[in-house]
Parts: sequence; structure tokens; C-alpha cells
Amino acid sequence: MSTETEPRPMIDRRKLEERRRFLRTIILGAVMLGVSTLGYIPVARAWRVRMRPPGALEEPDFLSSCIKCGQCVQVCPVQAIKLDDIDQGFGIGIPYIDSRNQACDFSCDAVQCILACPTGALVYKKPDYVPTRDEMRVANPPILIAKEKDPEPTLNLKERTGLARLARPDACLAVQGKGWNGPARGAEFEGIMRFVEVDRWKPIPLRDHPFDLELCDLCVRTCPIKGAISLEPMVDMNGIKRMTPTVHEPCLGCGVCEMVCPVESAAIVVDARKGWGV
Repeated sequence: MSTETEPRPMIDRRKLEERRRFLRTIILGAVMLGVSTLGYIPVARAWRVRMRPPGALEEPDFLSSCIKCGQCVQVCPVQAIKLDDIDQGFGIGIPYIDSRNQACDFSCDAVQCILACPTGALVYKKPDYVPTRDEMRVANPPILIAKEKDPEPTLNLKERTGLARLARPDACLAVQGKGWNGPARGAEFEGIMRFVEVDRWKPIPLRDHPFDLELCDLCVRTCPIKGAISLEPMVDMNGIKRMTPTVHEPCLGCGVCEMVCPVESAAIVVDARKGWGV
């Protein structure tokens, strides 16, 4: 028996290189396809309605007018205005407000974001040629409670940014007849807002202002706009008299009620770009 090993066939280096090149092409193609597919995620998310800063034009006009300069972000005293990131599709760099995390409480008194906007994407009053929905207009100049004793207590706003709504009545503490003791959102919550009885000009952390309420009315007592929300009597299906938060026409959709609501998730929310009576 021969102990010699049979010679190995010679490797065709050209075919091996072609195979490697083919595999690289397949892998790179798969990566590119995956990346391009991911592009649809922010595009799809971009269709979600965002809460815009006060005075924003209707969405198509706002998106075409905003130059993403961030001036509105810089002047907001409660840092309510953020800029959309890359995962927000068409909204990249566009200002928005997430009311649950930080609402606009009009601590600036004069709506500084509008004053800072260089393009007219945020305005006190829309030009006649810009589309306006009737349901977004407020019937009367809104009275800012913090300015109620001033010679001119109103905000120079003609339209709302959204509308508050009691989305989960069964979760509402007032409807349940319950009170609230302690910080509205707990000791870890980082949101801030103005309390006139503490300091008219300096917003403080919400966690530094605890409450002791026999019946929860946080959404009513913290609302910055006069007459925008109140607790009204109701009778439930068992014939028991309850109190329920009721939103009224002066509501501007600032989102303070949503931010301070102590239950998770919030019983009261603000629907962005929703008008009165719709």
C-alpha cells in the first residue's frame, strides 16, 4: 500500500476572488436595503400630529416656513420647545412640544417664541392670505391668570394650538372623588412651571411644589388661562354625584393639565391641532 498522499487540486484563485466579491456585493446590498427600509420608519412617524409652539401656522405652511433655527427653543423659559430628531422623518429639526413631559405655561407672558421667530412660522395673527380654520380661533382674547391684575391681562393670541380632553374619565381622581397629596408627578419628575404665589418670573420644578387636596383639581388650579377648565358636577350611572373636569372654549391647548395630571397615563390629554367643536 502506498503511503504517498494524493496531491490536492490547485485552488483557482480567480474563482475564489470572484466568489468573495459576489458575497461582499450580496452583504452590502442587504445592508443598503435595510438602511433604505429604515427610512420609511421616520417617514411613517412623521404623519403623527405634533404639538407646535403657540402661534404656529397650519402644518403645511408651518413646515414650509420654519427654517429650523431654534430661536424659539432658546427663548422658552420652561424649555417646553424641543427640536425633532432624525427619527422623526419630515420633522427633522422642526420645533414641537411634548406636553406630558413639559408643557407651555406661558411663563414668558408675551409668548416669546413668536417674537423670536424670524420667518413668520409663528405669528400672533395670521396674514389674510394664510389658511385658517375657524375652529382654531378663540372667541375672545385669552386672559392669562398670572397677568390678571395687570392693566393688560390678555395674551396676544388669536388661535389655539390644540384642545384639552378628558380621555380617561374612569382614571380621573376627581371623578373618583379622590384627593391628592404630594408632588403632582412625583419626586423624580423634571418638569417646571410658574407658580405666581411663589415667583411670577421664575418657574420652579413641579416636584418642589407639593399639594394637599381633599379633591384633586390639579388640572383646574394649575391652568394658566382663565375660564379654560373647571370641575363640574355630574351624576354617574349609579346615581352618585361626582365632579368632573370640563374643558371650555378659552382653552388654548397649552398642555399644563396634561403635564400635572398625577395618574399614569394622564387622564386628561391635549389633542394637537384640534379645534373647538370638532
